Amino acid sequence: MSSHKLCMIPGPVEFDQKVLDILSTPATSHVDPQFINTFGNALELMRKVWLAPTGQPFVLAGSGTLTWDMTAANLVEPGENVLVVNTGIFGDWFAECFGVYGAKVDSVTPTVFGDIPTLASIEAQLKQKKYKLISITHVDTSSGVLNDIKGIAELVKKVSPDTLIAVDGVCSVAAEEIRMEDWGLDVVMTASQKAIGVPPGLALMVVSQRALKVANSRVSPPTTYFGSFKKWLPIMQKYEARQGSYFATPPVQLIMALELSLSQFLVQGMDHRFRLHKEASKKFKDAVARFGLKLVPVNDAVAANTLSAIYYPDGVAGGDLLKLLTSHGIVVAGGLHPLHNTKYFRVGHMNVSATELENGHIDKVIAALESSLKSLSKL
Repeated sequence: MSSHKLCMIPGPVEFDQKVLDILSTPATSHVDPQFINTFGNALELMRKVWLAPTGQPFVLAGSGTLTWDMTAANLVEPGENVLVVNTGIFGDWFAECFGVYGAKVDSVTPTVFGDIPTLASIEAQLKQKKYKLISITHVDTSSGVLNDIKGIAELVKKVSPDTLIAVDGVCSVAAEEIRMEDWGLDVVMTASQKAIGVPPGLALMVVSQRALKVANSRVSPPTTYFGSFKKWLPIMQKYEARQGSYFATPPVQLIMALELSLSQFLVQGMDHRFRLHKEASKKFKDAVARFGLKLVPVNDAVAANTLSAIYYPDGVAGGDLLKLLTSHGIVVAGGLHPLHNTKYFRVGHMNVSATELENGHIDKVIAALESSLKSLSKL
């Protein structure tokens, strides 16, 4: 559509045209043999994208937040301790989610907005009490910060090996490096509309065999109905065995789109895809630095590759800059963290915007940002 503005927020992202085309296919039964095969393929492809050959994939209709509920309701019993590694508003909200299900929640936070907690501070907290689970937001889109999930996982294995490790990968899966099985992660959650490259509507997660055993051996029943592993595990297993099954109607076209998108990733290879996101991020962040703008992350080591969070220039009202970018046909996002949201804006660079540079998405945003800054006499 000629009126379409380039969507460069941290999700939903721009999508591959073939993925979009699948969404306009005719109505299809969720127990049609062809769809059963498609669903089974999608589950198998998830293991390869997550790099979790023995993990159990779950695909449900919902947003990424549903995977929080499923993690909290299935893996933590009321009164058990949870540690949240908090780098922004999504850490705040995940902590709130655990509390809703009766967990006793502690959080480890950085000393300043835009940084990550130190491994030493996480280790000190882990030694305070026995934690059933530790949650880590891999990329918090409210701060643009990237957590070191590999380093944290190694620490947990050393200090508190029985603690389950859950990663909120909504803004990282299929873009930032995640090696679920090699790193000993127990849950990796995401949603369809970011680097997975499928329009909003799918809650996606892969769960380790260790975590499934914990869920199956809990004393109290799961505190969820729709999100119960016990309800959904047989459904996932049936579809993967190429047998139809039913608990709630799956979003057929979205799952068809998921299968296609994941298969495209694996043609590239995951290492290649991780590298392309790093390169796209560097290209955009280098331009931001040339323009004299400052990133929210305190240094490059903690800056995500899937988005850039950028402080507004001094003396510039955020709305003025965002309106100018929109006039160039570019949509970016304002700040999200309630204590800082008027100070910065956010640009997503995921999926085809990062992996197919020939489409010019990154270049268009850079050009629009440069022109807008000149219009505001900031260049």
